Amino acid sequence: MKVLHVDTNHPLIVEQFAAIGFENHEDYTSSKEEIEKKIHEYDGLIIRSRFSIDQTFLEKATNLKFIGRVGAGLENIDIDQAKSQGIFLAAAPEGNRNAVGEHTLGMLLSLFNKLNKADHEVRSGKWDREGNRGVELEGKTVGIIGYGNMGKAFAKKLRGFDVDEVIFHDIKGGIEDENARQVGIMELHQKTDVLSLHIPQTIMTKGMINSEFIEKFHNPIWLLNTARGKCVLTEDLVGALKSGKVLGAGLDVLEYEKSSFEHMFTDNELPETFKYLIEAENVLLTPHVAGWTVESKVKLAQTIVDKIKAKFC
Repeated sequence: MKVLHVDTNHPLIVEQFAAIGFENHEDYTSSKEEIEKKIHEYDGLIIRSRFSIDQTFLEKATNLKFIGRVGAGLENIDIDQAKSQGIFLAAAPEGNRNAVGEHTLGMLLSLFNKLNKADHEVRSGKWDREGNRGVELEGKTVGIIGYGNMGKAFAKKLRGFDVDEVIFHDIKGGIEDENARQVGIMELHQKTDVLSLHIPQTIMTKGMINSEFIEKFHNPIWLLNTARGKCVLTEDLVGALKSGKVLGAGLDVLEYEKSSFEHMFTDNELPETFKYLIEAENVLLTPHVAGWTVESKVKLAQTIVDKIKAKFC
C-alpha cells in the first residue's frame, strides 16, 4: 500500500504503517489542486481537515482504497462518491469521545459557577461574591441530542452528580443504556434544563437549533455545543440569550468557524451577533478543542491505524 499523509498527526500512524509494509509519503504543504494531480498514485489517504474531499477529487483518485480521517466525523468527505468507488472510510470518534465528554462537563460547571467571569473580576481587583453566586447541577434534567460516541461519553461523566435525570433524543431507536433514557422530541422539550449537542453536521442538523426549536422548551435552558457550529443559528441563539430563554451557552464550535476565523478580527468583519457572544458574561467560548487533548491525539491516531489494519491486513 502506498499512503499519502496530507495533515500532520501523531507519528505512530506513519511508524505503524511502515511496520506492516505500507509506503508512507508525507505532503503537508501542497495545495489541494497539486494533491489532486498525484492522488491517482496512492492506495490510501490520511487527512484531518486541511481541505474537503469532494467528487472531483475522488474521481481523480482512481486507485484509492481507503481514506483515514483523523477526527470524529466524515463531513469533509463526499461519502456517497467514496462508497460508489468502493473506498473504505475510517473516522475515529472512539479516539476523542472521552475528551469531548470531559470538556462538555467542564464548560457546564464553569457556566453554572461563573468561573470565567469571577476569575476575570478577581484579576481586575473586583471581589463580588453575590454577583458570582452559582447554581448546582443536582436536581437538573440534562437533555442530549445525539447519542453516539460523544453523547454517551458525556452522559457517563454525569454519573455521580445527582442530576434528576439524563435523557436523550436520537434518530436511531433502541440505544438507551444505564446512563441515559431515550425520549421523543416532545419529552425532551418538556423536561430539559441543560441541552447538550452531540450530532454530526448533516442536512437534517444544519441550523437545527433555531428560534422555533428553542421556544418549544418548557424551561429556560443552558446550551452546550461541542458538536458542529452550523447546527446552531447564532442570530437565533443571541435572541434567546437576550430574552432569557437560554440562560447561558458553552460553545466549543461556531457557525463562523473557518480557516480564516482570525481575519474577522483583523479585518473588522465581526458579525454583530458574534460581538454579542464575545461580550456576554453567560457565554463561554473555546476554539474547537473539546476533543483536542494530549491523550486524544494518540487515541485518534491509533484508532485509525487499528481500523485500517483490520480491513486490509
